[in-house]
Amino acid sequence: MQLPEIDALILEMARQIKPHLTAESALVGIHTGGAWVAEKLSELFDVPLPFGTLDISFYRDDFSRIGLHPQVKPSHIPFEVEDRHIILVDDVLNTGRTIRAAMNELFDYGRPASIRLAVLVDRGGRELPIEAQIVGAHLKLAAAQNIQLNRGESGRLSLSLHEKTA
Repeated sequence: MQLPEIDALILEMARQIKPHLTAESALVGIHTGGAWVAEKLSELFDVPLPFGTLDISFYRDDFSRIGLHPQVKPSHIPFEVEDRHIILVDDVLNTGRTIRAAMNELFDYGRPASIRLAVLVDRGGRELPIEAQIVGAHLKLAAAQNIQLNRGESGRLSLSLHEKTA
């Protein structure tokens, strides 16, 4: 399978986001890949947007089963969430559980006016009724396949496809 080019996907996402930007908009990226994508997106807008990051490790519904991820990063929301139009950014949308956890954490910071979900790749496979309004690409993957966003030492982003091992 030929994977799409990251820069083109991010440009497409920015194009979809621009009509929805207001003075009360803010970008929030989900660690780790969503934060990388949100950072790249923030560079493409004419006006600077407040930018924050979420680490949803403690909000996951499988936390009791999988335990604490060894690289938990603190969430950083340096702006008032109350009445903001949040653009929540993630790298890959699959089951919807990560997004549910991110929204739970966002509401701990205040009640946003709205939340729009922006994802680099929507791979399908939803387990919860969550849908992205802004999508770089829709990719249909087999259940045994996994797509991952990587960042090289230079900061360049790339996608890789992996087969899940049993």
